Amino acid sequence: MPHINRITLKRLFQHFIVAVTGKETEFTSGSIRKAIFMLSIPMILEMMMESIFAIVDIAYVSQVSVNAVATIGLTESVVTLVYAVAIGLSMAATAIVARRIGAKDVKGAQEAAVQAIALGVLVSLIVGVLGFIYAKDILALMGAEPDLIAEGSGYTKLLLGGNITILLLFLINAIFRGAGDASVAMWALVLSNGLNIILDPVFIFGWGPIPEYGVMGAAIATNIGRGAAVVFQLAVLFFGWSRIQIGFKDMVIRFGVMLNLVKVSLGGIAQFLIGTSSWVFLMRMMSEFGSEVLAGYTIAIRVMLFTLMPSWGMSNAAATLVGQNLGAKQPDRAETSVWKTGKYNAWFMGIVSLVYLFFAYDIVGWFNTNPVVVENGGLCLQIIAVGYVFYAYGMVVTQAFNGAGDTGTPTKLNLIAFWLFQLPFAYLTAIAFQWGAMGVFVAITAAEILLAVISMVWFKKGKWKKVSV
Repeated sequence: MPHINRITLKRLFQHFIVAVTGKETEFTSGSIRKAIFMLSIPMILEMMMESIFAIVDIAYVSQVSVNAVATIGLTESVVTLVYAVAIGLSMAATAIVARRIGAKDVKGAQEAAVQAIALGVLVSLIVGVLGFIYAKDILALMGAEPDLIAEGSGYTKLLLGGNITILLLFLINAIFRGAGDASVAMWALVLSNGLNIILDPVFIFGWGPIPEYGVMGAAIATNIGRGAAVVFQLAVLFFGWSRIQIGFKDMVIRFGVMLNLVKVSLGGIAQFLIGTSSWVFLMRMMSEFGSEVLAGYTIAIRVMLFTLMPSWGMSNAAATLVGQNLGAKQPDRAETSVWKTGKYNAWFMGIVSLVYLFFAYDIVGWFNTNPVVVENGGLCLQIIAVGYVFYAYGMVVTQAFNGAGDTGTPTKLNLIAFWLFQLPFAYLTAIAFQWGAMGVFVAITAAEILLAVISMVWFKKGKWKKVSV
């Protein structure tokens, strides 16, 4: 038995090395379990790097002040709303690139990649100008107190002003994932977030000749780290180190391809506008309970990202498998891939939920010792962890729809779960019933469970298999 275990571990380690080096590129034939492993490992590591940075970033900023933490919470809620456009484009890019790669149409995948990047640059320039000019107004609109605006507006200005680095990093990684080059996307995040983690304390606290910038230093580190990663991504695309290679001859606007991208992305844009705008309203509601409660909520969300990001990585693997297998005319293999990925994700999330249920207050206490912050952050973690197994399937199925190019279905389901249910329920419990912040936490959990259930029921109908992109 020990001999068999050693053989199994050795094989797993060999598969792990193949996955992170990107040597496996065929996902439309052979073992589905192996395909999920080969795609999931680099995608999980990619998302883990993102979540590790989120945790380290908030740990550093927590040492500055409660206002600094609240600033990040308010700014990121707005940033996420703005990036709904970028996320929609990314979903479209992943779906179309995956479909073309599955159909062995590499040229079509290259054309889609170029047009996606062009659209991303346009969006980021618009956001950058508006965000840089109106940073203080944005924080005020979100309900920030005057002292918070005075301390945190520099962070908001730089993060929104330099959003092209974040947007392109996300978008080009979506292209790599669609092509099955998940390892390239992973290494881009390793570079980006590795630099962020190193530079954060340098600019936040001031080391050597670098002055102390406070919370604004976190934005400086983010722009430098992610900007370096974008340069790496472009080098990979231009030098042909992935399945997609772009040359200067390809840098032309192709309106047919661009319009197709826009058409597919519209559902994704609406989908995330619904989800993120509901988050903005929830954050606005949380601000009514004071900066300490808001800081607790922000820390809890960052901690949850630590586990949601790897889960999101597995969900992205499902999206790629669906897109490539539909492109290869294998819809049944695509569906099987989704249910298997969902099962693995549920096991992972179930274990994490137990950790949060038992150690929530201790975890939040690592980042801030303020009793009000710890109480609200811990309560948030515990309540939201109750629905983690449902989230596991919900995320995988939602990404499966998106991977098929059926971005319209998750949009309708998000509308039901977030706007028609979550927001009224949160207001009713938090304000009308005077549950305070706990009402918001309960509403988040209930809405996510509802979304997961109706998504799975709709997925079983199989209409996503007939979508053409």
